[in-house]
Amino acid sequence: MTNDNSLIPPHGGYRKLKSFQLAQLVYDITVYFCNLHIDRRSRTHDQMVQAARSGVQNIAEGSVASGTSKKTEMKLTNVARASLEELRLDFEDFLRQRGMCLWSPDHPALKRFKGRRCAKMDEFLDWQKNECGRTRTHTDDQGQKNKSSLSMLVGAGPCLSVLEAELAANGALSLLNLCCYFLDRQIASQAQAFEKEGGFTKRLYRVRTAKRGK
Repeated sequence: MTNDNSLIPPHGGYRKLKSFQLAQLVYDITVYFCNLHIDRRSRTHDQMVQAARSGVQNIAEGSVASGTSKKTEMKLTNVARASLEELRLDFEDFLRQRGMCLWSPDHPALKRFKGRRCAKMDEFLDWQKNECGRTRTHTDDQGQKNKSSLSMLVGAGPCLSVLEAELAANGALSLLNLCCYFLDRQIASQAQAFEKEGGFTKRLYRVRTAKRGK
């Protein structure tokens, strides 16, 4: 709730936003993923890391700017959303170009991933390690043979690297899908608030008019 008598409303609480928390985790995962699976000298490496960073930074900057400019807040939040959409396409391209699978939401490994509600990098890595162990046994929770593309990727060396890459990319995409969903809702809420309350100039006028009335 905003106070109509306050010139600058509460702002800058971005660390409590679910979109920011998810974007920050995606950024950490992207840096880890790119350092392991993409040539550090390539443009793709830099672009993916920068897109992930842009998502985090623009959510924060927009939240801080909202105190004096709702228009800037919406613009920067939308920049964050666009950056994460770019990153999502990069992860999808990585899988497609290497013949790996883009998992459906009901994939058993993704279901287990969502159930964990990972909030930190070490939790993500723990899920990845656990899934690698499951794949090497060729079984799922019901003891049935795993029919995913990963069922044949057992052992160590290059095969394990491919397995880890497919897991990490699909896990990152799952988080990106959720983060983009929250950002879409955030932008819609910001637009609604702007339509209802106006921007800083309108607020300034209301505050000055109220003081003159007193």
